[in-house]
Amino acid sequence: MTATLDLLLRWVFLAYLLLVGSYLILQTGFAELARRRATAARPAALPTVDVVIPCYNEDPAELAACLDSIARQDYAGELRVHVVDDGSPNRAELAAVYREFSARKGNRVILLPANMGKRHAQAQAVVDSDGEVVISIDSDTEIAPDGVRRLVAALDDPTVGAAMGEMRAANASVNWLTRIIDRRYWYACNQERAAQSLFGSVLCCSGPFSAYRRSVLERTMDDYLNQTFRKKPSTHGEDRHLTNLVLGTGMRTVYVGGAVAATVVPERLKPFLRQQLRWNRCVYRDMTAILPRLPARGLYLVLDAVVQIVAPAMLAATVVLMALHGVFEGVTGLAYYGIGLALIALGHCAYGVWRTRSPGFLGFALYGLMHVVLLIPVRVHALLTLSDDRWGQRATAPPRAFVPARPPLDAQSGD
Repeated sequence: MTATLDLLLRWVFLAYLLLVGSYLILQTGFAELARRRATAARPAALPTVDVVIPCYNEDPAELAACLDSIARQDYAGELRVHVVDDGSPNRAELAAVYREFSARKGNRVILLPANMGKRHAQAQAVVDSDGEVVISIDSDTEIAPDGVRRLVAALDDPTVGAAMGEMRAANASVNWLTRIIDRRYWYACNQERAAQSLFGSVLCCSGPFSAYRRSVLERTMDDYLNQTFRKKPSTHGEDRHLTNLVLGTGMRTVYVGGAVAATVVPERLKPFLRQQLRWNRCVYRDMTAILPRLPARGLYLVLDAVVQIVAPAMLAATVVLMALHGVFEGVTGLAYYGIGLALIALGHCAYGVWRTRSPGFLGFALYGLMHVVLLIPVRVHALLTLSDDRWGQRATAPPRAFVPARPPLDAQSGD
């Protein structure tokens, strides 16, 4: 038995090293190539932009900071801002923020009579506006002054249907967890999404700060609102599903480095793990929908999808086999596997250290330990409970049909 265990451990670990190692090398190369090919930060045209901010039970100070950051945008075109209060229980506390915000030209607050969920809150503003570009911003997120301008510039390319900005943690300095999350966001944007962007296929345009071409939104909104999984309405995973729908139209999705959005991240482990549970359910659920389209967009994207799904399972198998090896044969020989795992963790840090010139980025290696101890069990839980979105989710109303307030732009202008 021990010989079989040793052989199995050796081959599973070798396969894991080859898969993840080759992926990291390709990812880093493509991310750097995408950075060097980045387009100008100023748009050639100045389309009207509708900024949509769904708000549910938000802290008034955080919402005020979000709205102030939008007021400081340097975008030279027309910018209209729509806050949609999704039946917030603390609406009375938010009233003063709403009054001050509404006094500014181009701003409005939509008060929904009951909680409808993020998708429907977004739709309320979309159907009652007509800007060529719709930018979705989370209510706890602050945008850099050039953020809107940079995202709109990415839509100068008529083949681009959506663009996402660079996510950072607004509260990164609070504790060790927020610092690790901040570095995880840097990696997810400037390495993972940047590499995908080179192929015009960012697989998830993040909710805190993403821009969409209205003509694409209007073609996909009904499917967005009425998504189901196993014959049940889906009330989570909005960002990934909407990105899938944009890619399904044949349009490209891109990442815009430098369009920085600082969003509030969990400061304690329990809320963080709840968030990860929701996100992993979305990855498993929505990846099946996009997988058939990926080969046509580049073999790297197939590898990217495979690594997201298969690598955690291989890592979990390696850890379990190492534990069995320790029980039956002792720890002799396990040091080599530990060194290999440490090298993979450092490989995830290497590009960040080089790009940021900050040795502190080596601290991101601790995320590897978190991955093994905390996140792999969460991934297993997510896989076994794909249809359950109650943990950490607020109640939402059942989906309803989306009816555009006017004909789609492409029908009007022939886009």
